[in-house]
Amino acid sequence: MRQQMPKQDPAVRRTNFDEVALGFTAEQALAEAKRCLNCKKPLCVQGCPVEIDIPQFITLLVAGKPDQALAKIKEKNSLPAICGRVCPQENQCEKQCVLGRKGEPVAIGALERYCADWGRANQAVEPSCEPECAVKGKVAVVGSGPAGLTAAADLALMGYRATLFESLHAPGGVLRYGIPEFRLPKAIVDYEVGNLKKLGVEIKTNVLVGKTITIEELFATGYEAVFIGTGAGLPYFLDIPGENLNGVYSANEFLTRVNLMKAYLFPEYDTPVRIGKRVAVVGAGNVAMDAARTALRLGAETVSIVYRRSRAEMPARREEIENAEEEGVVFRLLTNPVRLEGDERGNLTTMICQKMALGEPDASGRRRPVPIPGSEEELPVDTVIVAVGQGPNPILLQATTGLALNKRGYIEVDPETMMTSIPGVFAGGDIVTGAATVIAAMGAGKKAARAIDRYLAAKKEAGK
Repeated sequence: MRQQMPKQDPAVRRTNFDEVALGFTAEQALAEAKRCLNCKKPLCVQGCPVEIDIPQFITLLVAGKPDQALAKIKEKNSLPAICGRVCPQENQCEKQCVLGRKGEPVAIGALERYCADWGRANQAVEPSCEPECAVKGKVAVVGSGPAGLTAAADLALMGYRATLFESLHAPGGVLRYGIPEFRLPKAIVDYEVGNLKKLGVEIKTNVLVGKTITIEELFATGYEAVFIGTGAGLPYFLDIPGENLNGVYSANEFLTRVNLMKAYLFPEYDTPVRIGKRVAVVGAGNVAMDAARTALRLGAETVSIVYRRSRAEMPARREEIENAEEEGVVFRLLTNPVRLEGDERGNLTTMICQKMALGEPDASGRRRPVPIPGSEEELPVDTVIVAVGQGPNPILLQATTGLALNKRGYIEVDPETMMTSIPGVFAGGDIVTGAATVIAAMGAGKKAARAIDRYLAAKKEAGK
């Protein structure tokens, strides 16, 4: 039987920002690892975007060698403690697990987390590299989210001097400012970033590439290639009347102010978030669940998820939906906001919603929501948080001459080489694909690092 990871009690955890999932015990990890069939053709590896040798690390865990199991994971993944917490394993490696055909798949993600946490607790020896090891050239990595961190780590391991440029004052990108403390503690992000520094990766914060320095200037200062992994950080809104009222946030602003500016530690940190008694979060992805659960922890009396489709179409991970429900978040499904209303002082008071039915599938493959005439209803609210997706931030894109974009505004790359329309400039992650998962972005960073290595090797060979 699949082991269940212990969690904080819902009634307790909705009052704090401590991590919800507590991780396997050693006994649980061993019992779960023993469920692996060690298949001759491990389909789970095919489901892993960063190609971890899953059967081998689990075998080492069964043999009582967590240090070697962690080392095996780290051959492919520089961020295992992060992936073990936020990677959607149910749609990746675990979806391919043979045991899942007739029962429950091996809890691969939980085992990965166990190995990473064991390494942190036992101060396991991490790969390191002295600066003089980096002899193959200098590469600039723009953006320190999952794609950038992975590309920088892989380039350092290949022998390059990689420099990460981050526009904010702390590295981590969406891992730090987008995911709440109760799901991914900042200490975990700090630890994983610290391991990159041991590899020789240089990190420069408060540098907004496109404003502080341009891509062209990076080349002029000696960088031989550039990887762009700036993600998708420009929030979308609903485009309905009343979105300018006081009390309306994008999920991006809300979570950034709570995470990066530590609003959850007010008054110790003087960055409060105005939160009302009645909060509505529009959307049903992981970001929406994060925003709703954060609002609860900040003191909201009621928090509703407002989503225009049914539960079956909700894009959030099942685990996060269940966690939100356990903590008391109310789900208002097949409900779509059509306008927001406020008082004479411009403060939000009401969300006017319309009930929906499901029609035929649309281009996304999900059934299209269809308004039900005459079904408008009022939902009293103090705060609305809009979590309906994000697009590419235009600052770097507009400042880079010759960078080809697709019709959605994302960077175009050669799918084989990850190179953009500018020679020597590569890109990957959400800035290429649109908002996706942490592990997908990491896979793109890994692929780009290999492509950069091939590109620079060929360039040097041609120059001989």
